[in-house]
Amino acid sequence: MKKPLILVTNDDGITAPGIRTLIEVVSQLGEVVVVAPDKPQSAMGHAITVNSTLYLNRHSAPESEISEYSCSGTPVDCVKLAVNELLKRKPDLCVSGINHGSNASINVIYSGTMSAAVEAGIEGIPAIGFSLDDFGWDANFEPVKNWVKNIVVHTLENGLPRGVVLNVNFPKCSEAEIKGIKIARQAQAQWMEKFDKRTSPMGKEYYWLTGAFVNQDTGQDTDIWALENGYASLVPVQFDLTAHHALAELNSWKLNETANEK
Repeated sequence: MKKPLILVTNDDGITAPGIRTLIEVVSQLGEVVVVAPDKPQSAMGHAITVNSTLYLNRHSAPESEISEYSCSGTPVDCVKLAVNELLKRKPDLCVSGINHGSNASINVIYSGTMSAAVEAGIEGIPAIGFSLDDFGWDANFEPVKNWVKNIVVHTLENGLPRGVVLNVNFPKCSEAEIKGIKIARQAQAQWMEKFDKRTSPMGKEYYWLTGAFVNQDTGQDTDIWALENGYASLVPVQFDLTAHHALAELNSWKLNETANEK
């Protein structure tokens, strides 16, 4: 039997400690190909490159067991290029991360890490985004290795429901302190943004985005609650953005019947 083919990507860049940890873990489980940005691409969301060229450069030595490529584009570009140009067969799994910083709650919308996983899901590839709630470049990923491996093994064995990818976040703590994995929902929280307005030496106004993350959700079944209480959170994410619960209400507007009324 062929080893499972695992595509690895991220948004922090191909040299980030988080992706190096992820490569180390999944290389024990299958054939690994890495396509990741050549520079940090955090908070790029589902952006793609359409108005400039894209480049792929071999990052690993030709004799290396793991083929690694850096890409000049976004995390989503990385997945698109890997699937459509680089790989000879569709991956059995795509893993993205391990991100330096949390992608819980509304952060999933902005995250390049999760957008890469979503893009893989759109391509019909089971996909997982991994994040650690520590933004430091020197973050300690050692405590999460066994948890990552366990989740990857189960995903390879069981697959994922159609149209679903996984958003996994780990708390910043030692392995012994991680209490377990909570299957959770996305907390209802948001960023309360402010802009720090300044003036350049040339007299031109510019802005720095600042703000605070505010969680309005008191539920104990959310990803934020899990992280705050020492658990890893696992949220099944869908990329069908249809608000199915709103269809009946919108149909009650009778838009076609009233279109020609004066």
